[in-house]
Amino acid sequence: MKFTPAIAVKTAAKLISTIKNKRKGEINLREFRSLEVKVVNNDLEKAMKILKKKIQNDGLFRRLKLKKSYEKPSEYRRRKRRESERRYKIARLKSSRD
Repeated sequence: MKFTPAIAVKTAAKLISTIKNKRKGEINLREFRSLEVKVVNNDLEKAMKILKKKIQNDGLFRRLKLKKSYEKPSEYRRRKRRESERRYKIARLKSSRD
């Protein structure tokens, strides 16, 4: 599928509206740092791929998914503990390789 400027604008607008609509507008857009992609030689398809990759690496999709529905405090603590254990395990493996 070829991206045209109209499609790129619609895609960006859809992403923004998705962010605004989650949890009835309770998401603070300031918590998302600005992402910028330069379009070179009018290659919007490549620019959209780069933007999507940057958004994925930033964790925006994961945060939106988490804010999609209510998370009980016990589930929140359990998730945070698992994330912490995972980070610790990765750090331990990296340090053992060195």
